[in-house]
Amino acid sequence: MQTVNADILTRYRALSSREQRMVQLVAAALALALLYTVFVPLDGSVARARARVLHKQQDLAWMQGVAPQLAAAAPVAPPPSSQRSLIAVIDSSARESGLGSALATSEPSGADGLRVTLNQASFDTLVAWLARLSQQNGIHVESATIDGTRTPGVVNAGIVLRTASAD
Repeated sequence: MQTVNADILTRYRALSSREQRMVQLVAAALALALLYTVFVPLDGSVARARARVLHKQQDLAWMQGVAPQLAAAAPVAPPPSSQRSLIAVIDSSARESGLGSALATSEPSGADGLRVTLNQASFDTLVAWLARLSQQNGIHVESATIDGTRTPGVVNAGIVLRTASAD
């Protein structure tokens, strides 16, 4: 390696002063190009990361600001459940929400609980249905397993639902 460096230095010194300046300019241009290709993308990614952090901080501040309002707007106690059985409420509300064809099985899960399985259900419809069950019937999700399918927005789900009186 040292002999290669000495050979390069010897060749450089053998060049005319004009050629030496050209070699220096090319070397400087290559060094600048190298710095540009390394630091400009790095600087851009740092700037994007800072922008993402700032946006997330703003989102967090907004969420913290509206949290008391949302907590105050939430019902103090869930609405009373109807006199119908849990399975009847789940079955009829699933059909009303457009999940009737996705509802595969329903089986009891302890006192005041029901384990339901949905296949090929729209995720958005499923979430809206669960929210409606909670708000209108006082039925909440005790546990859930939701798996995506090959179709975007469509899921398979196993959910344990429980009435508020079971708490």
